[in-house]
Amino acid sequence: MGAAEQLQEYFTYADYAKWPEDERWELIEGVAYAMAAPSRQHQRVSFEVGFQIRSHLTDKRCSIYSAPFDIRLPNHNEADDDVNTTVQPDLAVICDKNKLDDKGCRGAPDWIIEVLSPSTALKDMDKKRWLYERHGVQEYWIIHPTDRWVMVYTLKDDGQYGLPLMFGMDEPTAVGLFPELCIDWAFMQEA
Repeated sequence: MGAAEQLQEYFTYADYAKWPEDERWELIEGVAYAMAAPSRQHQRVSFEVGFQIRSHLTDKRCSIYSAPFDIRLPNHNEADDDVNTTVQPDLAVICDKNKLDDKGCRGAPDWIIEVLSPSTALKDMDKKRWLYERHGVQEYWIIHPTDRWVMVYTLKDDGQYGLPLMFGMDEPTAVGLFPELCIDWAFMQEA
């Protein structure tokens, strides 16, 4: 099956947990999506951004995790086995340690970052945007390494993202959750 193709069957976390560990999949509302291996540029961007965030979080209560790291997004008080949405965003910042367990994270991270790849762009910009909004992810960044822009969604008081803010990578981008942190894109000159 090709990258980001989907299986036409309904799956839950109980099914997902039995799949081979050397294959990367995501479940979105019961639909399984295969995930291609990331490109070198994708990995570089993810690593560099993750490193800047990690350096900032050293004295904070929040932690950063990178893919593959399972984030289960249950509907209400669903048992883990019944959860039909498990994603592996490129980067996730989680400030509530009670959401962390040996399986990964149960519930919405505070901040999710996706680095666009041709095979996942539509899913990241559409399906995941609505999914993250519905589950209460406070800040959602979509990074386009080729066109060199970042799209920032911030959850409003009404529980919706509204229109995103768009930033070029010619200057650092401020992080809403951590006002003293700005992501410096200088590394993109070499990416």
